[in-house]
Amino acid sequence: MGRLFGTDGVRGVANADLTAEMALGLSVAAAHVLAEAGTFEGHRPRAVVGRDPRASGEFLEAAVVAGLASAGVDVLRVGVLPTPAVAFLTGELGADLGVMLSASHNAMPDNGIKFFARGGHKLADELEDRIESLYEEHRTGAPWDRPTGSGVGRVRDYEEGSDRYVAHLLGVLPNRLDGLKVVLDEAHGAAARVSPEAFQRAGAEVVTIGAEPDGLNINDGCGSTHLDKIRAAVVEHGADLGIAHDGDADRCLAVDHTGAEVDGDQILAVLALAMRERSVLRADTVVATVMSNLGFKLAMEREGIRLVQTAVGDRYVLEEMKQHGFALGGEQSGHVIILDHATTGDGTLTGLLLAARVAQSGRTLADLAGVMERLPQVLINVPDVDRTRVGTSAELSAAVWDAERELGETGRVLLRPSGTEPLVRVMVEAADIEQARSVAGRLADAVKSALG
Repeated sequence: MGRLFGTDGVRGVANADLTAEMALGLSVAAAHVLAEAGTFEGHRPRAVVGRDPRASGEFLEAAVVAGLASAGVDVLRVGVLPTPAVAFLTGELGADLGVMLSASHNAMPDNGIKFFARGGHKLADELEDRIESLYEEHRTGAPWDRPTGSGVGRVRDYEEGSDRYVAHLLGVLPNRLDGLKVVLDEAHGAAARVSPEAFQRAGAEVVTIGAEPDGLNINDGCGSTHLDKIRAAVVEHGADLGIAHDGDADRCLAVDHTGAEVDGDQILAVLALAMRERSVLRADTVVATVMSNLGFKLAMEREGIRLVQTAVGDRYVLEEMKQHGFALGGEQSGHVIILDHATTGDGTLTGLLLAARVAQSGRTLADLAGVMERLPQVLINVPDVDRTRVGTSAELSAAVWDAERELGETGRVLLRPSGTEPLVRVMVEAADIEQARSVAGRLADAVKSALG
């Protein structure tokens, strides 16, 4: 697997890459690293552990709980809940550590382990590095120093977790959803119970699909990565809108009453205007990545909202928000972070706030999302090139300059070297799809010529 920790925890094929032994070892290592960092000083340590419905989550949860308890950490086992719910409960219950077992939108055979620090925030990179190092050290070397007797951790199920999370979501809503009919696609995932309950208690009439997880069907032809079913369901039921989650419900995409997709950029645009109207959009600023559609940037400029852009990845969006105290940020993929109420992307919260804006404004989601026009976007992957020279090739710089001059203010060029493969991604946006394709094709040829 190479380095174990990626941008979103440790992931791999469960019981092949990610084994019970690894889950146990990483959990013990995490407990020791946090103890060494002083996190447990002066009190008995406690962790919150949750998972999505994948079959492999059952044995991985058992391994994580065993590892933590064997290291002297008391465990609150919250069961199947969304990733943002585990993050919320870690903070709400004053736990020293949170652990979520999920591979998000990945296919069912995969699984993952994600650690949260006290308060429900992502574990610092240096702590992840130390956990990995200590895990490897003890996997092949000396045994752990383990507590005995009353020093071992105690384990109990925390069945109130679901109710506390739903109450939190409802407490955030600025208005009720009475009169709205909403279709929810739960991807047979972690939000299959809490999301419909939250929408119903907020006053919406709810139609659910993809809400019967059996451990094997998570993300299978449904959810935010497969929108055909929710498009059809919204039209069939005459709903006002649809909300589609991924397997761990840390993101969502939407469809309007016609079945048209409303992506993460459009959701951000709608929420930014709603939050500014309520005077909760701090510094009138929204944070997004460089992959956001140019139409989003132009819309925010027109509406007088400042856009701060980061590298691709919700972790970079979150870092920028935390550093400068911004309230709203996200990605085109539907990861939306409302930092006053969540420490990570929360698809259920995002969907509720989007529906609340529809209910409060009396406008359709199609009308609200029309604040921005998505410009045509073409993406070409150019393989087998030296990605390290993207920023230094004079030939490539000249080609990019020519492309930008042709596109003017209504287009955009982005060249991104892959972080893991010998390829460069060429992205071009333009007012006209044929122009975007033409420019992208020429730039792809230029990348091959200059870097091949």
